[in-house]
Amino acid sequence: MSMKSLRALTLALIAAGCVSVAQAQAVRPEVGKPLQAAGELLKAGKAREALAKVREADAVGGKNAQEQLMIDRMRGAAAQRAGDNGTAIQAFESVFNSGKLSGGEQAQVAETLAFAYSQQRDNAKATQWANRAQQLGANSAQLKQLQSYLQSQSGDYNAIAKDSAAAVSAAEQAGRRPAEDDLLRLADAYQRTNANAAQSATLEKLVAYYPKKDYWNALLGRLPRKPGFADRFALDVLRLKLATGNLTKTEEFMEMAQLSLQSGYAAEAKVVVDKGFASGALGTGAEAERHKRLRDLAIKQDAEIRANLEKSIAAATAAKDGNDLVQVGTVLTSMGQAEQGASLIQQGIAKDALKRPEDAKLRLGQALAQNPKTRAKGQQMLRSVQGTDGAADLGRLYAVLLAQ
Repeated sequence: MSMKSLRALTLALIAAGCVSVAQAQAVRPEVGKPLQAAGELLKAGKAREALAKVREADAVGGKNAQEQLMIDRMRGAAAQRAGDNGTAIQAFESVFNSGKLSGGEQAQVAETLAFAYSQQRDNAKATQWANRAQQLGANSAQLKQLQSYLQSQSGDYNAIAKDSAAAVSAAEQAGRRPAEDDLLRLADAYQRTNANAAQSATLEKLVAYYPKKDYWNALLGRLPRKPGFADRFALDVLRLKLATGNLTKTEEFMEMAQLSLQSGYAAEAKVVVDKGFASGALGTGAEAERHKRLRDLAIKQDAEIRANLEKSIAAATAAKDGNDLVQVGTVLTSMGQAEQGASLIQQGIAKDALKRPEDAKLRLGQALAQNPKTRAKGQQMLRSVQGTDGAADLGRLYAVLLAQ
């Protein structure tokens, strides 16, 4: 074989992704010429014609192991591009089992076989080769996506949860934001395996790393159903819905305004009703008059609370315990007077003998966070809230929202 022909064959085979320079040079002309033609046909996009040339090279007798390896490589490349996955699989398995591949080449061929078997819908074989490719060091994004797909098709959601959790943990430990797809797969796997607490924790990570409206909606929809979650926090859930753009229904605006009034936060109720009217959720339809009456009630109660505010503060200060101070401080915070509100809540906490100390910390954190000067302290306070009745969950979520 002439030097010119040898060089042409070498370039053709390498361009087809089949061999190294050294391997391409170890071939007889009667094998090399049809392989060279196959390589050129592949470059021209004529995969089926290339396969015919590969068969011509394979018909040569007395082939050595290196020649057979090159034939199988070219056959696999041509068959893959021609959509003949059965032939590609036979060829690449022969290449893999040749004993002549480096570790990196083995990983590449194993990954190729995984994708070929997946095209054949042989998920068991695809999984075997994908796992082997990973063991050999393959870690491409495409391989990870294939593995996730194969796991989902197998219904092995425990395996999906394990792998996705490992990916999320590795990213966090490296100081990186976990991939959104990994978090979504993890949340889905936990849901399918009824790991409710783990799913909620994953949704919290999703809203922290990817604060999308839909993720907040999914998390807040689950929160009230969490075991032990106290009914008294229903207003807080609605507050978070409003803050994340998920409060849209007429009945939700009505419920939030009514709960605010019942809790003594008429100023907040007035704001909620005004937003409902502005959005069109309130003030229209058969219940329009009812909505107007609710607005009038909020305005009236807000005026009354403001008129009696000094008396309320004096009475709370004189009380033996700090519960009333916490309540009055929270009312002030709802009016936009967060600095004075935080001061009163702190005085209430200092008195001790509180009915719900963690609730007080939650309200103090919210008050501090409204003041730019104490915002960081407020976030820290919110994250420190403890308990299993929902206070700790709300503290974390308020802190996440503030960070965004």
